Parts: sequence; C-alpha cells; structure tokens
Amino acid sequence: MAAAAVASNGGAANAPAPGRLASVYSEVQTSRLTHMLPLPSVLRSHFTLADGPASSAAGNPDEIAKLFPNLYGQPSASVVPSAEPVPAKPLKIGVVLSGGQAPGGHNVICGIFDYLQERVKGSTMYGFKGGPAGVMKGKYVELTSDFVYPYRNQGGFDMICSGRDKIETPEQFKQAEDTVNRLDLDGLVVIGGDDSNTNACLLGEYFRGRNLKTRVIGCPKTIDGDLKSKEVPTSFGFDTACKIYSEMIGNVMTDARSTGKYYHFVRLMGRAASHITLECALQTHPNVALIGEEVAEKKETLKNVTDYITDIICKRAELGYNYGVILIPEGLIDFIPEVQKLIAELNEILAHDVVDEAGAWKSKLQPESRQLFDFLPKTIQEQLLLERDPHGNVQVAKIETEKMLIAMVETELEKRKAAGKYSADFRGQSHFFGYEGRCGLPTNFDSSYCYALGYGAGALLQFGKTGLISSVGNLAAPVEEWTVGGTALTALMDVERRHGKFKPVIKKAMVELDAAPFKKFASMRDEWALKNRYISPGPIQFSGPGSYASNHTLMLELGAQI
Repeated sequence: MAAAAVASNGGAANAPAPGRLASVYSEVQTSRLTHMLPLPSVLRSHFTLADGPASSAAGNPDEIAKLFPNLYGQPSASVVPSAEPVPAKPLKIGVVLSGGQAPGGHNVICGIFDYLQERVKGSTMYGFKGGPAGVMKGKYVELTSDFVYPYRNQGGFDMICSGRDKIETPEQFKQAEDTVNRLDLDGLVVIGGDDSNTNACLLGEYFRGRNLKTRVIGCPKTIDGDLKSKEVPTSFGFDTACKIYSEMIGNVMTDARSTGKYYHFVRLMGRAASHITLECALQTHPNVALIGEEVAEKKETLKNVTDYITDIICKRAELGYNYGVILIPEGLIDFIPEVQKLIAELNEILAHDVVDEAGAWKSKLQPESRQLFDFLPKTIQEQLLLERDPHGNVQVAKIETEKMLIAMVETELEKRKAAGKYSADFRGQSHFFGYEGRCGLPTNFDSSYCYALGYGAGALLQFGKTGLISSVGNLAAPVEEWTVGGTALTALMDVERRHGKFKPVIKKAMVELDAAPFKKFASMRDEWALKNRYISPGPIQFSGPGSYASNHTLMLELGAQI
C-alpha cells in the first residue's frame, strides 16, 4: 500500500499509514474489495437539490430555536434530477468517525471520497484520526485512492479509528476552529450516533456563528438502532450486527436442542433501547425475549420478570423440554422502575459518600430500595456500585443481567420444587453478545446504504449545506429507487434540563409498542415460548438467497409483508 502524508498538529511528515495490507486478507475479504456498489439512480446522472418546508424540532422547538439561532428552522433537502451538470469547484473535506464502531463506516468514507473524485475533481479529503480528538488536536491523514482502497466493504473503523471525545467547551470549539481554518476546510462530515450528531449540530452552529466557511454534515451510525426518524429510516450497522448476533443465537439454539438440558440466557447490546433484542427475536424465534420498553410500560418489577421466565420454564418442563433460549437487552434493568429508583439513590450516595464493606451507607437507601438491593445476588450488588461513566450513569455493559436472572430464576425454581410444582433440573448458561457484532464485514444492505449516505453527504457539501444529516429513504425498494437528501439535525432534537440548563439532544428512538415490528413479535411469542420454532439464519450471505434481504424491523416499519 502506498505511503500517505500524515500530519499532526499542523506539521506534515512523510510516514507510512498504519493501514491494512490487502495481501493478508481472506478470500472473502478480497472478494468484498471488488464488490461493486450500486448507487440510487438519482445520483448517477445530473442532479440538484430541492429544499423542503421550514423544519421544527422533535420537542421544545422554542428552546431549540434559542440554542441554534443560526441553524434552526432550515429546510431539509432532496436530491432531484437536473438537466444540466452543476459547476464544481474543488473542495477540501474532512471526515471523522465518532463513538463506537458500526459495520459500514468505511463505506461512508468511500462514498464521500468517490463523490469528490467523480463529481468535484481536484478536491482533497482528510481523515481525522482517533475521533473528535483528532479534530481538536489537528491529527489527520490525507486520504488517497491507495489509502482508501483496502477498506472498501470492510468492517471496522481502523482506516482512521474512532473516539468518544466531545467538542463541548469553549476551548475545544476554538481548537476545532483553528484546525479547520489551518486546513482551509469547506466541509466536515461527522459519522456517529445521536450524541455525535448532536455534537455535529453544535459544531455547525458554532462555525456558522463565527462566519467560517466550513460546513458540517452528519451521518447516522449506531448498531443499537436508536437513531432514526421518519426522514432517517435506520442507522447503519444495525442490519449487520443483528445478523451476526442472530447467527450466534441460532447456533446456541441448535446446541440447546442437541443437549436437551440447558437454558441459554443471552444478553444483547442496546443500553437505551431494545431494538437489537426485538430484531434478533424476529430472526430466530427464542422461547423468551424481554423488551425493555414493554417492561417499563407495564411497570414490571424484577420479581415480575423473574416469574414470567420461571412460568415458561415450568410449562416447558411439563411438555418434556428442559432447555431453551432467552434474549435479554443490555439495558433491561434501566427499564425496571424499582431498579431505576435504586440506581438513582445509589448515584446520590456514591456522589457524596464512601461505600465500604461495613454497609453503614445502606441506611441512606429508602426501605424498598434497601430491600431490593439486599435481594440481588452479591455480584450484581458489586456491579451496581462500580464507578460511574463520565455522564454519571451506571455502566450497564458491566452489569451481568443474564447471570442475575439465572440466579433469581434458580432460586424461584427451588421454591417451586419444594412446593411440588417443578420436578426438572435447571441449568443456566450465560452469554453476552456485544462487541462481536460491531466490526463484521457489512452486509450488502449496509454496504450499499453507507455508500449512498457518503455519496449524499458529498452532494450536500458541494451544494453548500450545513447542519443536515445525510438521509437515504425508500429502503424497501431496490437500491436504484432509493431517495437521497439531508434532514435538518435540529429537526431531530429535543432538550433535557441538566445542571439547571437546557441541553440539546437528539431524541433516542425507542421500540414502539404500537408499531409493526413489536406487534409481529407479540403475536407470535406465546407459540415460540412453548413450541420449538427456532430458526438458524446462518452466517451473513454476500451472494445467493437472502444476500440482499434487509432486517425485519426496517421492512415491517416500511410496511412490507414478511
């Protein structure tokens, strides 16, 4: 691979890029390098942008208008056919990956790169290294054809790597300003989730307020599936991650049926929303799938959840099935009201007191919270007391909810066995499927979707847009019929009051209990509970049957019959 010029803190130096070597790829990886990506037909010929009506906000429009005086109300834009080509002046564009990895991110970068190469010849593209910190510290690499090629249709974010830093203090905004001025950037593309795109909007507002030439465009990324709206139908990476997890769940199901003696409790990614668990349930048909939003809606207690699982295990035992598969969203405990209350009280105590083994601090818990805490297995108690994340939240990924439920179900089954209501033997096996799904080779859907998002982001920048998130629609149709445009980031926002101030946030999209995906699941789960309707989807396919099929959630939301 050719060397690339790497710059750090404004100084250029010739050094080899730490990129991939295609010569050590597997045959599958190599075949993906040459996989041709179709573009929506509207992007294949001459086009222009058409503005829609003025936008509002997802909530509290008056507050959002105050926070974004330079961006609020601007229209979304659509790419539409044009009879004539648009005059193109060379651009300088930067791109940054922000937050956790999601399959397809490299194709977003490739889409932007190809747009500049094909539509705006003579342009320059920079990749900021290590996420937003790369923007603040001025660490970047110039992206060339040789540099980009080995990452086409590949998983991961290792082309330029990502980071979870935020640009939020006056000093950090000034650092970002200095960097984009030094590089004379016409545009910056932020590829990230809801927090990252909120940050992108703040950056766009700051740049416009300072009359800088640099415009900011976002791209929707998160495997959790909670960054979406009517205009942004899905976040990239969700399709691939769910198919990876579903393959693994299908394998576990076959194991459960083969041994006939284990209950597999599988915790899946998704702290704030249960989209992954719901999608994997639709793909594999487990005996139990807990949907956090439903637990919250019904105000279920931890005992309610335990009894629900235990009841199904007992009924299956009567049918001769002493095995099964149970799916659990990572953030389940965040949805249980009594646990939320306990966590809130623990947060307050941990902020002011030292938690020691003597346990005197427990006296500060409300009686019901103290009772719940003592009811929990000791390992879960310890995990609830772990150091909080930078936002003051419990580190949910470190709480082994699946092991907690195994212990609680086991205790309840022992009680029922003593009462003569259960006579089988229960053996629980715990699993956490998390990072395994973040960097897989992107599916054909994610590969094409990301490429179109990147190509669309390039078009938005060429036409002088800022404060928009690249959006591709009509996804139930073939790629050629997809629509392309940009949605105002402020239109996705609401405010939260933190530390006495209103703070803008892109609203997370939760599982909607009255929407088609959950209704489909709810109509079938009773049958799945007692009858073994397991489906093993197998590994992701890049050709042949199912290779271009999208996930159930997206298709059901778009009205498709599956």
